[in-house]
Amino acid sequence: MHLQIKQANIGYDTTLISNANADLKLGDVCLLIGNNGVGKTTLIKSILHQIPLLRGEILINNKNVKKLTVQEIAENIAIVFSKSVVPQHYTVEDLISLGKYIYYPFYFELKKEDREEVSHIIKELDLNSYKHTLLKNLSDGNLQKAFIGRAITQNAPVIILDEPTTHLDEKNKIIILTTLRKLAKEQNKLILFSSHDWRLAKEFADKIWYVKDKQLHTGIVEDILLQHEELTNVSLFEINQNFIAPHITAPQVYKEMLYSLLQKNFQKDLSSLNFEFQNNFWIITKDSWQQQCESFEEIINSIKNLH
Repeated sequence: MHLQIKQANIGYDTTLISNANADLKLGDVCLLIGNNGVGKTTLIKSILHQIPLLRGEILINNKNVKKLTVQEIAENIAIVFSKSVVPQHYTVEDLISLGKYIYYPFYFELKKEDREEVSHIIKELDLNSYKHTLLKNLSDGNLQKAFIGRAITQNAPVIILDEPTTHLDEKNKIIILTTLRKLAKEQNKLILFSSHDWRLAKEFADKIWYVKDKQLHTGIVEDILLQHEELTNVSLFEINQNFIAPHITAPQVYKEMLYSLLQKNFQKDLSSLNFEFQNNFWIITKDSWQQQCESFEEIINSIKNLH
Protein backbone atom coordinates (compact mmCIF):
# COMPACT_ATOMS: atom_id res chain seq x y z
CA MET A 1 0.00 0.00 0.00
CA HIS A 2 1.42 3.39 -0.92
CA LEU A 3 -0.77 6.10 0.60
CA GLN A 4 -2.80 5.45 3.74
CA ILE A 5 -4.83 7.75 5.96
CA LYS A 6 -5.72 6.21 9.31
CA GLN A 7 -8.31 7.64 11.73
CA ALA A 8 -7.14 11.15 10.92
CA ASN A 9 -8.66 14.42 12.09
CA ILE A 10 -7.64 17.05 9.55
CA GLY A 11 -7.75 20.81 10.08
CA TYR A 12 -6.07 23.72 11.79
CA ASP A 13 -7.41 24.66 15.23
CA THR A 14 -10.74 22.97 14.48
CA THR A 15 -11.45 19.75 12.62
CA LEU A 16 -12.48 20.07 8.97
CA ILE A 17 -12.45 16.33 8.24
CA SER A 18 -13.10 13.88 11.05
CA ASN A 19 -11.85 10.28 11.46
CA ALA A 20 -10.70 9.96 7.85
CA ASN A 21 -9.69 6.54 6.59
CA ALA A 22 -8.50 6.02 3.02
CA ASP A 23 -5.91 4.23 0.96
CA LEU A 24 -4.55 4.40 -2.55
CA LYS A 25 -2.03 2.20 -4.32
CA LEU A 26 0.38 2.83 -7.18
CA GLY A 27 -1.51 2.87 -10.47
CA ASP A 28 -4.63 4.49 -8.96
CA VAL A 29 -6.11 7.74 -10.27
CA CYS A 30 -8.25 9.41 -7.61
CA LEU A 31 -10.42 12.52 -7.79
CA LEU A 32 -10.77 14.58 -4.60
CA ILE A 33 -14.01 16.57 -4.62
CA GLY A 34 -16.07 18.72 -2.28
CA ASN A 35 -17.41 22.24 -1.93
CA ASN A 36 -15.19 25.24 -1.24
CA GLY A 37 -13.96 25.39 2.34
CA VAL A 38 -14.56 21.74 3.25
CA GLY A 39 -10.84 20.97 3.58
CA LYS A 40 -9.61 19.61 0.24
CA THR A 41 -6.45 21.74 0.15
CA THR A 42 -5.95 21.20 3.88
CA LEU A 43 -6.07 17.44 3.28
CA ILE A 44 -3.44 17.76 0.55
CA LYS A 45 -1.19 19.84 2.80
CA SER A 46 -1.62 17.27 5.58
CA ILE A 47 -0.42 14.51 3.23
CA LEU A 48 2.65 16.68 2.55
CA HIS A 49 3.03 17.27 6.32
CA GLN A 50 2.80 21.01 5.77
CA ILE A 51 -0.07 20.95 8.28
CA PRO A 52 0.16 18.50 11.21
CA LEU A 53 -2.77 16.18 11.86
CA LEU A 54 -5.00 16.83 14.86
CA ARG A 55 -5.20 13.08 15.33
CA GLY A 56 -4.30 9.85 13.51
CA GLU A 57 -1.59 9.26 10.92
CA ILE A 58 -0.77 9.44 7.23
CA LEU A 59 1.63 6.90 5.75
CA ILE A 60 3.59 6.99 2.49
CA ASN A 61 4.85 3.52 1.59
CA ASN A 62 4.30 2.47 5.24
CA LYS A 63 6.30 5.42 6.61
CA ASN A 64 4.64 8.12 8.69
CA VAL A 65 4.93 11.43 6.78
CA LYS A 66 5.88 13.29 9.96
CA LYS A 67 9.06 11.20 10.12
CA LEU A 68 10.07 11.97 6.52
CA THR A 69 12.51 14.76 5.69
CA VAL A 70 11.59 17.48 3.20
CA GLN A 71 13.90 15.79 0.68
CA GLU A 72 12.22 12.39 1.22
CA ILE A 73 8.76 13.91 0.76
CA ALA A 74 9.91 15.58 -2.49
CA GLU A 75 11.30 12.27 -3.74
CA ASN A 76 7.98 10.55 -2.98
CA ILE A 77 5.43 13.25 -3.88
CA ALA A 78 5.31 15.77 -6.72
CA ILE A 79 2.80 18.55 -6.08
CA VAL A 80 1.05 21.19 -8.19
CA PHE A 81 -0.96 23.81 -6.31
CA SER A 82 -3.59 25.90 -8.08
CA LYS A 83 -1.72 29.07 -7.06
CA SER A 84 2.02 28.82 -7.59
CA VAL A 85 4.76 31.45 -7.57
CA VAL A 86 5.79 32.13 -11.17
CA PRO A 87 9.57 32.53 -11.73
CA GLN A 88 9.42 35.58 -14.01
CA HIS A 89 12.60 34.99 -16.01
CA TYR A 90 12.10 31.25 -16.55
CA THR A 91 10.99 29.69 -19.81
CA VAL A 92 8.69 26.68 -20.08
CA GLU A 93 11.72 24.43 -20.57
CA ASP A 94 13.43 25.94 -17.49
CA LEU A 95 10.41 25.33 -15.29
CA ILE A 96 9.81 21.76 -16.41
CA SER A 97 13.53 21.01 -15.98
CA LEU A 98 13.29 22.10 -12.33
CA GLY A 99 11.64 18.78 -11.51
CA LYS A 100 15.00 17.09 -12.03
CA TYR A 101 16.89 19.23 -9.53
CA ILE A 102 15.58 17.37 -6.50
CA TYR A 103 18.19 14.80 -7.53
CA TYR A 104 21.05 17.23 -8.26
CA PRO A 105 22.53 20.40 -6.79
CA PHE A 106 21.39 23.42 -8.81
CA TYR A 107 24.89 24.06 -10.16
CA PHE A 108 24.94 20.66 -11.92
CA GLU A 109 24.00 20.34 -15.56
CA LEU A 110 21.25 17.87 -16.41
CA LYS A 111 22.30 14.67 -18.11
CA LYS A 112 21.42 14.03 -21.75
CA GLU A 113 18.67 11.56 -20.80
CA ASP A 114 17.19 14.11 -18.40
CA ARG A 115 17.01 16.75 -21.15
CA GLU A 116 15.45 14.20 -23.51
CA GLU A 117 12.82 13.37 -20.88
CA VAL A 118 12.02 17.07 -20.42
CA SER A 119 11.59 17.45 -24.20
CA HIS A 120 9.31 14.41 -24.31
CA ILE A 121 7.08 15.81 -21.55
CA ILE A 122 6.90 19.21 -23.28
CA LYS A 123 5.73 17.43 -26.43
CA GLU A 124 3.19 15.29 -24.52
CA LEU A 125 1.67 18.42 -23.00
CA ASP A 126 1.39 20.12 -26.39
CA LEU A 127 3.82 22.87 -25.29
CA ASN A 128 6.44 22.53 -28.04
CA SER A 129 5.68 25.92 -29.57
CA TYR A 130 6.10 27.54 -26.12
CA LYS A 131 9.31 25.72 -25.15
CA HIS A 132 11.41 28.93 -25.01
CA THR A 133 8.57 31.29 -24.01
CA LEU A 134 8.90 33.18 -20.73
CA LEU A 135 6.37 32.01 -18.15
CA LYS A 136 5.11 35.57 -17.64
CA ASN A 137 4.01 35.62 -21.29
CA LEU A 138 1.94 32.41 -21.11
CA SER A 139 -1.82 32.12 -20.85
CA ASP A 140 -3.15 30.78 -17.53
CA GLY A 141 -3.86 27.43 -19.17
CA ASN A 142 -0.40 26.91 -20.65
CA LEU A 143 1.21 28.11 -17.42
CA GLN A 144 -0.73 25.46 -15.50
CA LYS A 145 0.38 22.82 -17.99
CA ALA A 146 4.01 23.88 -17.49
CA PHE A 147 3.72 23.47 -13.70
CA ILE A 148 2.17 20.05 -14.24
CA GLY A 149 5.09 19.22 -16.52
CA ARG A 150 7.52 20.08 -13.73
CA ALA A 151 5.68 17.67 -11.39
CA ILE A 152 5.79 14.88 -13.97
CA THR A 153 9.53 15.44 -14.54
CA GLN A 154 10.15 14.97 -10.83
CA ASN A 155 9.55 11.21 -11.33
CA ALA A 156 8.00 10.78 -7.88
CA PRO A 157 5.73 7.74 -7.40
CA VAL A 158 2.91 10.03 -6.19
CA ILE A 159 1.64 13.12 -8.03
CA ILE A 160 -0.87 15.37 -6.25
CA LEU A 161 -2.57 18.22 -8.09
CA ASP A 162 -4.80 20.86 -6.48
CA GLU A 163 -7.42 22.00 -9.04
CA PRO A 164 -5.17 21.26 -12.05
CA THR A 165 -7.82 21.96 -14.70
CA THR A 166 -9.21 25.25 -13.32
CA HIS A 167 -7.79 27.48 -16.07
CA LEU A 168 -7.94 24.97 -18.89
CA ASP A 169 -10.30 24.76 -21.84
CA GLU A 170 -11.86 21.43 -22.78
CA LYS A 171 -9.05 20.42 -25.16
CA ASN A 172 -6.31 21.08 -22.60
CA LYS A 173 -8.26 19.41 -19.78
CA ILE A 174 -8.34 16.25 -21.87
CA ILE A 175 -4.61 16.51 -22.70
CA ILE A 176 -3.70 16.90 -19.01
CA LEU A 177 -5.99 14.22 -17.62
CA THR A 178 -5.20 11.74 -20.40
CA THR A 179 -1.48 12.26 -19.74
CA LEU A 180 -1.94 11.76 -16.00
CA ARG A 181 -3.97 8.58 -16.48
CA LYS A 182 -1.38 7.26 -18.93
CA LEU A 183 1.34 7.95 -16.34
CA ALA A 184 -0.62 6.08 -13.68
CA LYS A 185 -1.20 3.00 -15.81
CA GLU A 186 2.03 2.82 -17.83
CA GLN A 187 4.51 4.06 -15.21
CA ASN A 188 2.64 2.88 -12.09
CA LYS A 189 2.15 6.35 -10.58
CA LEU A 190 -0.41 7.24 -7.94
CA ILE A 191 -2.35 10.32 -9.11
CA LEU A 192 -4.54 12.33 -6.72
CA PHE A 193 -6.17 15.47 -8.13
CA SER A 194 -8.83 17.77 -6.77
CA SER A 195 -11.62 19.40 -8.73
CA HIS A 196 -15.13 20.79 -8.39
CA ASP A 197 -16.26 18.83 -11.44
CA TRP A 198 -17.35 15.30 -10.49
CA ARG A 199 -17.95 14.52 -14.19
CA LEU A 200 -14.18 14.29 -14.68
CA ALA A 201 -14.24 11.21 -12.46
CA LYS A 202 -16.30 9.11 -14.83
CA GLU A 203 -13.78 9.44 -17.63
CA PHE A 204 -10.42 9.67 -15.88
CA ALA A 205 -10.52 8.44 -12.26
CA ASP A 206 -10.62 4.99 -10.69
CA LYS A 207 -11.58 6.23 -7.23
CA ILE A 208 -13.16 9.24 -5.55
CA TRP A 209 -12.47 10.93 -2.24
CA TYR A 210 -15.56 13.00 -1.48
CA VAL A 211 -15.48 15.47 1.44
CA LYS A 212 -18.97 16.15 2.80
CA ASP A 213 -20.23 17.06 6.29
CA LYS A 214 -16.73 16.65 7.78
CA GLN A 215 -16.52 13.08 6.46
CA LEU A 216 -14.24 11.62 3.80
CA HIS A 217 -16.22 9.18 1.63
CA THR A 218 -13.95 6.94 -0.43
CA GLY A 219 -14.39 4.21 -2.98
CA ILE A 220 -14.75 3.23 -6.63
CA VAL A 221 -16.00 6.15 -8.74
CA GLU A 222 -19.29 4.58 -9.79
CA ASP A 223 -20.13 3.44 -6.24
CA ILE A 224 -19.56 6.87 -4.69
CA LEU A 225 -21.46 8.70 -7.43
CA LEU A 226 -24.49 6.46 -6.98
CA GLN A 227 -24.37 6.68 -3.19
CA HIS A 228 -24.52 10.50 -3.25
CA GLU A 229 -27.39 11.76 -5.37
CA GLU A 230 -26.16 15.36 -5.26
CA LEU A 231 -23.08 14.37 -7.28
CA THR A 232 -25.18 13.33 -10.27
CA ASN A 233 -28.04 15.76 -9.71
CA VAL A 234 -28.90 17.71 -12.80
CA SER A 235 -29.07 21.02 -10.90
CA LEU A 236 -25.56 22.23 -11.67
CA PHE A 237 -26.44 25.84 -10.85
CA GLU A 238 -29.38 27.17 -8.89
CA ILE A 239 -30.07 30.59 -10.34
CA ASN A 240 -33.38 31.32 -8.60
CA GLN A 241 -35.00 30.22 -5.37
CA ASN A 242 -38.59 30.16 -6.59
CA PHE A 243 -38.02 27.40 -9.12
CA ILE A 244 -38.90 23.86 -8.04
CA ALA A 245 -37.85 21.21 -10.53
CA PRO A 246 -40.11 18.64 -12.16
CA HIS A 247 -39.33 14.94 -12.45
CA ILE A 248 -37.15 14.34 -15.51
CA THR A 249 -36.44 10.94 -17.08
CA ALA A 250 -33.84 11.26 -19.80
CA PRO A 251 -30.16 10.69 -20.60
CA GLN A 252 -27.98 12.92 -18.44
CA VAL A 253 -27.09 15.51 -21.06
CA TYR A 254 -30.77 15.95 -21.97
CA LYS A 255 -31.67 16.27 -18.29
CA GLU A 256 -29.08 19.00 -17.86
CA MET A 257 -30.30 20.88 -20.92
CA LEU A 258 -33.95 20.68 -19.89
CA TYR A 259 -33.23 21.67 -16.30
CA SER A 260 -31.25 24.72 -17.43
CA LEU A 261 -34.01 25.69 -19.87
CA LEU A 262 -36.78 25.44 -17.27
CA GLN A 263 -34.86 27.21 -14.54
CA LYS A 264 -34.02 30.15 -16.81
CA ASN A 265 -37.61 30.57 -17.96
CA PHE A 266 -39.84 29.68 -15.01
CA GLN A 267 -39.67 30.94 -11.46
CA LYS A 268 -42.34 28.67 -10.08
CA ASP A 269 -43.11 25.20 -8.79
CA LEU A 270 -43.03 22.67 -11.63
CA SER A 271 -42.88 19.60 -9.38
CA SER A 272 -46.31 18.39 -10.54
CA LEU A 273 -44.95 17.92 -14.09
CA ASN A 274 -43.21 14.84 -15.44
CA PHE A 275 -40.87 14.95 -18.42
CA GLU A 276 -39.76 11.83 -20.27
CA PHE A 277 -37.53 11.73 -23.33
CA GLN A 278 -38.70 9.02 -25.77
CA ASN A 279 -37.68 8.49 -29.41
CA ASN A 280 -36.41 12.07 -29.75
CA PHE A 281 -39.61 13.53 -28.33
CA TRP A 282 -40.35 14.99 -24.90
CA ILE A 283 -43.52 13.66 -23.27
CA ILE A 284 -44.89 16.05 -20.65
CA THR A 285 -47.58 14.80 -18.27
CA LYS A 286 -49.56 16.28 -15.41
CA ASP A 287 -52.41 14.24 -13.97
CA SER A 288 -54.56 13.36 -17.04
CA TRP A 289 -52.96 16.04 -19.25
CA GLN A 290 -50.26 15.01 -21.71
CA GLN A 291 -48.27 16.90 -24.34
CA GLN A 292 -45.67 15.73 -26.84
CA CYS A 293 -42.94 18.21 -27.82
CA GLU A 294 -40.26 17.93 -30.48
CA SER A 295 -38.20 20.98 -29.46
CA PHE A 296 -37.28 22.96 -26.37
CA GLU A 297 -39.17 25.93 -27.80
CA GLU A 298 -42.34 23.83 -27.88
CA ILE A 299 -41.74 22.87 -24.25
CA ILE A 300 -41.58 26.52 -23.16
CA ASN A 301 -44.77 27.38 -25.04
CA SER A 302 -46.61 24.34 -23.67
CA ILE A 303 -45.79 25.19 -20.06
CA LYS A 304 -46.65 28.87 -20.55
CA ASN A 305 -50.07 27.83 -21.87
CA LEU A 306 -50.63 25.37 -19.03
CA HIS A 307 -52.77 26.77 -16.20
